[in-house]
Amino acid sequence: MRAREPGASGAARARRCIVTRESLPEPRLIRFVFAPDGRVVPDLARKLPGRGLWLSARRDIVDRACAGNLFAKAGRRRAVVADGLSDRIEGLLAGRCLELIGLARRAGQAVAGFEKARARLRRDGRALVVAAADGAPAGRAKMAALAPGRAVVDLLTAAELGAVFGRGAVVHAAVDGGRLAERLADEAGRLSGFRGPPDVGRLD
Repeated sequence: MRAREPGASGAARARRCIVTRESLPEPRLIRFVFAPDGRVVPDLARKLPGRGLWLSARRDIVDRACAGNLFAKAGRRRAVVADGLSDRIEGLLAGRCLELIGLARRAGQAVAGFEKARARLRRDGRALVVAAADGAPAGRAKMAALAPGRAVVDLLTAAELGAVFGRGAVVHAAVDGGRLAERLADEAGRLSGFRGPPDVGRLD
């Protein structure tokens, strides 16, 4: 995820990470709540009841909180943390990004394929670039060059994007500027703290 533009998070409330003690806007954090049995539950939509504990949206920060028993210390209660919490959060965040792209596609606000994406980016000065993480670097750079200074979502695989568009694989896509694109940029920003480009073969 690169070149994040000001969007929905511009006026977001700031919260303090229990690990770094840094105050950040809510869309850059992960909220956690305690279930009645003490389980620590990630609340990605920030809607679950109960007192929230906040962590910077980064794998290493979540891992440090788990290793240091910081959920229990900050919440002043017994905390049950499931194994692989960071991996679970990564999967949930990726799912949220794909869901938003799917919503945009069904609303006619997202297109797939290099030519269609290029046309959409030229037409809409606020459109968001979506590039498969396992796409060929030259193709990804060419697409990004069509929209200099704009956010680029490049954390999802071609297979993941293909499932959204009903294809085997999608390497290039674009999402129209607007509320869905802003939400996608925010979710991709959080996902970037958990997922880097996969070490797999590159697609053209």
